[in-house]
Amino acid sequence: MPLREIAGPAGRLEVLLEEPADAATGIRAAVVLAHPHPQYGGTMHTKALYQTAKALGRIGCAVLRFNFRGVGLSEGRYADGIGELDDFRAALDFMHRRHPAARLWSGGFSFGSWIALTVGTSDDRVSTLIGLAPPLARYDFEPVRTSAKPKFFVQGEFDELCPLKEMQRFYARAEEPKELVVIDGADHLFDGKTIEVGVAVEDLLGDWNG
Repeated sequence: MPLREIAGPAGRLEVLLEEPADAATGIRAAVVLAHPHPQYGGTMHTKALYQTAKALGRIGCAVLRFNFRGVGLSEGRYADGIGELDDFRAALDFMHRRHPAARLWSGGFSFGSWIALTVGTSDDRVSTLIGLAPPLARYDFEPVRTSAKPKFFVQGEFDELCPLKEMQRFYARAEEPKELVVIDGADHLFDGKTIEVGVAVEDLLGDWNG
């Protein structure tokens, strides 16, 4: 039976776990992905996150998406980001237990990128950070900027929440190693451009072994 839930700090977390058919013999990485803001319609089914999960699966990763507390069938209520950080930590713990020998990657979209990258910078088990449309002006990304961990970003050219110029300034000051892909004509949600997000993620990480 497919995995539908894991234990979270506020109760059950609804999840989707996708693993390569040969996961028992080795995977590229175990990845946890976090969705956009729960109070603005974000779920683990958000299209750009779905395409990211599929792209990571194509390059041999095991990928866990989950709904934050209070979203879908996940128990609990929105907790101002503090509780959601704990939800992400629980998901990382689950994937590390399930694939203890695999690299652990941490990724997210919008609000979820702040959650995933914040946790990922401080967790020694996490080797790679993936941020889709990080809302740089709304949350503190300074620990991410100064982290020496590899950072991969995908940004929309016309992102209204994180203007491209702001991302370019952040990226210029971010520690190496780092990579940035800009999706032409895309807004914050990558509306109509989500397939391009998947292509960008696959291109960025297809040969990555960090």
